[in-house]
Amino acid sequence: MTTTLESTGRLAPRPRGGVVQSVGDSLVIARRNLIRMSRIPEMIIFGLIQPIMFVVLFSYVFGGSMQIGGTTSPAVYREFLMAGIFAQTVTFATAGAGAGIADDMHKGLIDRFRALPMARGAVLTGRTLADLVQTTLTLFVLAIVALLVGWRIHEGVPKALGAFALLLLLGYAFSWIGALIGLSVRTPEAATSGGLIWLFPVTFISNAFVDSSKLPSWLQTIAEWNPFSATVQACRVLFGNPGVSTSDAWPMQHPVWASLLWSVLIIVVFRTLSVRKYRSATG
Repeated sequence: MTTTLESTGRLAPRPRGGVVQSVGDSLVIARRNLIRMSRIPEMIIFGLIQPIMFVVLFSYVFGGSMQIGGTTSPAVYREFLMAGIFAQTVTFATAGAGAGIADDMHKGLIDRFRALPMARGAVLTGRTLADLVQTTLTLFVLAIVALLVGWRIHEGVPKALGAFALLLLLGYAFSWIGALIGLSVRTPEAATSGGLIWLFPVTFISNAFVDSSKLPSWLQTIAEWNPFSATVQACRVLFGNPGVSTSDAWPMQHPVWASLLWSVLIIVVFRTLSVRKYRSATG
């Protein structure tokens, strides 16, 4: 029987290799995850509720008490706030990415995928691409909510689209951190906790919700060199929103370049670590 199978060439499909295989396999996995998400609509709904709650709470509860540019106007704070809320939303998707991969590990799907003639890293790339699609949808809905509460862009549509592209790139970069966490823990619950515990200091020790110049000097330095802060600053510049920092720190003076460099660096480092972990991980 073995001889017959070998002679007919049907023992196992052989990988095509190279970029073609990697792209094709990644898209197949991304499609699989998107179909799974569409069959669990509450995942998308719950993902939308949290950022909308942040917009409403920060805009109307804290809006009148925050001083931005010498004024405590709630309208000014809402425009200052939205870049931070957008960035927080795309980075918080990290926890979902980690939990999804941990769930696949727990169910043994990762081991099954590794047994197939697939490109290295295609499972992880497909997962992060699917998460990027979901994040794009969430960001679109959140932008509509922001417009309803008074947020506006002042530098034109092309620059605004550039800002959203930076946000999605940051979210994609952080999803690779979530992938590494998901491969490193034993349960989806642990992945969710591990994916959130470090995000809170990253997002709050930043310029997202307050002017970083109001922070103690040592925290201000951390905030100004925070990759999250660079993207928030870049978005405020591209949106034309108030609160653009006057700090001499390089990321604050060149926020668009800083945002791009930080995001690309995170992708390169954590994708490499994730693929290496994927090869040795066991369910």
